[in-house]
Amino acid sequence: MPPPWELVIAVDRAAPLPPFLQIARSLTADIHRGRLRPGDRLPGSRRLAASLRVHRNTVLAALAELVAEGWLETTPGRGTFVARSIVHPAGRPFSRRRGAPKHVSALPFPLPPTPAPFRPPSLPTGTLNLSNGAPDVRLLPTRAIGRAYRRVLALRGPDLLAYGDPEGHPALRTALASMLANTRGLSVAADDVLVTRGSQMALTLVARTLLRPGDVVAVEQFGYRPSWEAFRAAGATVIPVPIDGDGIDVEALSRLASRTTLRALCVTPHHQYPTTVTLKASRRLALLALARARHIAIIEDDYDHEFHYDGRPVLPLASTDEPGLVVYIGTLSKALAPGLRIGYVVAPPAVLRSASAIRSLLDIQGDLATEAAVATLIEDGELQRHIARVRRVYATRREILARSLRRTFGDRVDFTLAPGGMALWVHLRISVDVESWARRSVQFGVSWYTGRRYAFDGHPQPFARFSFAWLNEHELPEAVRRMAAALP
Repeated sequence: MPPPWELVIAVDRAAPLPPFLQIARSLTADIHRGRLRPGDRLPGSRRLAASLRVHRNTVLAALAELVAEGWLETTPGRGTFVARSIVHPAGRPFSRRRGAPKHVSALPFPLPPTPAPFRPPSLPTGTLNLSNGAPDVRLLPTRAIGRAYRRVLALRGPDLLAYGDPEGHPALRTALASMLANTRGLSVAADDVLVTRGSQMALTLVARTLLRPGDVVAVEQFGYRPSWEAFRAAGATVIPVPIDGDGIDVEALSRLASRTTLRALCVTPHHQYPTTVTLKASRRLALLALARARHIAIIEDDYDHEFHYDGRPVLPLASTDEPGLVVYIGTLSKALAPGLRIGYVVAPPAVLRSASAIRSLLDIQGDLATEAAVATLIEDGELQRHIARVRRVYATRREILARSLRRTFGDRVDFTLAPGGMALWVHLRISVDVESWARRSVQFGVSWYTGRRYAFDGHPQPFARFSFAWLNEHELPEAVRRMAAALP
């Protein structure tokens, strides 16, 4: 059992109340308001006396008083504890889990609207999760990652555990710049890269950098809701633009731009999220031309560039952006693991300076030890080898999921085997309430998201996104079987 923290109790020797009663009443008050909970261990009498600067006999008298009254209980050889039989009349004031005290009806000050939170669903143990867009962390080279951490901490531990550059560890920025130049065709150096804690922080920083209250941002009609909320939190108005089998409808975007002043556009051109379609070459050119003519900033979210299975990956819009209109966002969460929280922004210097200043107020800096370790993985070629391995694994899993869906549901499901990504976008041609089916599926041990989750208006849609990277070759067919069993 860990040692208890020191208790902060004020003892006023000039007060008429004896010190032992002051201590006793402070402890009962702490128990009443939930600062001390049933079962909490109190410091030993010697330690408590030393911290309060009173005689030990004073503390012993206070504890004896509370034991006699039933507030505390002692266990020989273990210590003194708050009595487990005590039932709190209310939860602690600021405890989200326990709820606010019954006598507090509202905050004494106003709050602005709370953004819609993004939290993964809490699923029963054993649920096969087709809704999890994360990589399979079981495939991680954990020994290599552990060696990288030990190596950088042994060589540069004091520096990595101190304050550093809010733009990220120099070694990782250099490694990322080299990676982006070689695999994405971006003409960048380390100074053009800002490292963030994942792509969601990158989106939030870019939103706060580019947008002001009242600005208008265009987004894809089916898309990533947390990015929309990041723009709204910056005060922007978010307007959807239709997509089809060739990506975002640039003509519709042009009509929108003629009606209102667009400050920015957020797109996922490589593998559109969630439909996985790739933006057609002619539309890419038209999009860049429209952005130049209308002075629209393009936020390009290239969230899973590494996973392209058929043919060569399409280069980002940022690779042909000469005027500096494109702010490029990427992540290593899909290539490695979401828990490592490594994202990055590539943008013109003025944008990076502003984003870095905002980041320094929000987070000061990233996890320098993790950033240095990941830089080592890239320098040693470990990350490149890992990506090559899991790309082959995911390509196989994509085929297994596609076969399982077609074998189980036949022509009641319609989808195109996308050339890349980590999920299938499926049109459900089944005469059932899709939302009810998805909810019922959890009871049968499988979770999946319907198109409603990605629709801008939140209306039901006869689509589903099935992620295949998270589950292995045995789990995917079983997940489809459970889906079929859950059909109403």
